Amino acid sequence: MFLGLSVLSFFTSAFGVVAGLGGGVLLLAVMATIFPPAVLIPLHGTIQAGNNVSRGIIMRRHITWGMIPAFALGTFLGAIIGGQVVVALPTALLQSVLGAFVLYVCWAPKPESHQAYSGPKFFILGAVGTLVSMFVGATGTLLAPFIRAATSGRHEYLATHAVLMVLLHGLKLAAFISLGFSFGAYLPLLVVMIGTSALGNVFGQSVLNKLSEKLFHRIFQVALTLLSLRLLYSGLSGLGYLPKF
Repeated sequence: MFLGLSVLSFFTSAFGVVAGLGGGVLLLAVMATIFPPAVLIPLHGTIQAGNNVSRGIIMRRHITWGMIPAFALGTFLGAIIGGQVVVALPTALLQSVLGAFVLYVCWAPKPESHQAYSGPKFFILGAVGTLVSMFVGATGTLLAPFIRAATSGRHEYLATHAVLMVLLHGLKLAAFISLGFSFGAYLPLLVVMIGTSALGNVFGQSVLNKLSEKLFHRIFQVALTLLSLRLLYSGLSGLGYLPKF
């Protein structure tokens, strides 16, 4: 199991680079069959934080730093009000709304480049993303179309997305540590999985460099659509509108 998870971390990390998103969701889906939720969420958050740190370092030359401060301020606001607002909403309802919303954002006409980024917009995005990250495992999917629209190419998108996800996952880890979760027993697994995810980032970037911008955009759209449909199905089935399989 240790070996299998380590190899899985490599491939899901590489997939996340090539497709632009989805690697974390795939890893979460497999880990959910092994670990109970109380252990799964902090472990997955730690691995994803480490994964995005290495991705950000590898692609540091492409980071769009201008949007980071506003987003970071928003994450702190989201963390402060998260427990008071989102906790009162059913998870299935959140999944349904987010799935439909991300589908719309993915296929709606894209804004002009000068409209794609603004400080207030990314402040709100940081706050909402943090709220969602505490209760629904779709944060990367939610942020992806906005970051993609605000960046000039696939490398800039991936590098900037990695930095923003480090902020979100780092905030989660701080919360789990303050609640007394002990990572000690899982430390060897975490270290190896973060290491293999870094290798996956290196491999994924080598594949990414061979893709055209148009092909990356198409892969990104397809992956985002499938993840959004999965989120929408989970929500609607949880609300009783669709059968569960």
